Formats: sequence, structure tokens, C-alpha cells
Amino acid sequence: MAEIREECRYTKTHEWARLEEDIAVCGIDDYAQSQTGELVFVELPEVGDEVKAGDDVCVIESVKSASDVYTPVSGTIVEVNDALIDTPNLVNESCYDDGWLFKVQMDDVSEFDDLLAADEYAKEVDEA
Repeated sequence: MAEIREECRYTKTHEWARLEEDIAVCGIDDYAQSQTGELVFVELPEVGDEVKAGDDVCVIESVKSASDVYTPVSGTIVEVNDALIDTPNLVNESCYDDGWLFKVQMDDVSEFDDLLAADEYAKEVDEA
């Protein structure tokens, strides 16, 4: 069963966000990384990019396929996880910790509340 963390909020497209004051740390969740398989390449967004919730902002590539990753929140990209350039499989090993993808300085922190809570997301995964 996929790991779903209480402190995170989720999208139906399997991205997660964790709020650290007004910055959202974002990535793909455990369900998504397990379905994708071992990652071999990650194309990260640029720091300074303005994004809107639902925008495709980066690409993850596994031995099976390439997939777009969408930002769960709106704002400005303030940091990307450069460690993934050399070791993209950190997403597989630790998607919520060492394998985060990017951080967004949120335009409106209340947007975080619009994402799925852990229990709501668990129902989505169970139906998948």
C-alpha cells in the first residue's frame, strides 16, 4: 500500500505539497513513484518561474515512460532539488523527504486547503 502522509495535501494527479510557512514543498507521491518505476531522469522547473496550480512544471522519466508533473499550488518557484539531476531515483527511495522536486512561494496560502487531505486522497488511491 502507498505511503500517505498526514502533513501533506494531495492532487488527483498524484502530486503532494507540504506547507512550510508560505512555501509549499512539492513532489510526486508514493503511489505515483511506484507506478512510474525507477526514475532515470528528472527535468526540473527554473527558479523564478511563475506557476499556476495545475500547470505542468517538470518531467519525470523512468525506464517505462515519461510523465508530466503538475504544480499543486500557484506562486513562484523558489528552489529546485538539484540532487535529482545526478540521482533521480531519490524520488523512488524517499519521495517525501530527499526526493522532493521543487518549492513554491505561494501567492495565496489558503490554496493549500483546496488540496485533498490525506484521508480524502487515500480514497482516491483505493479507487485507482
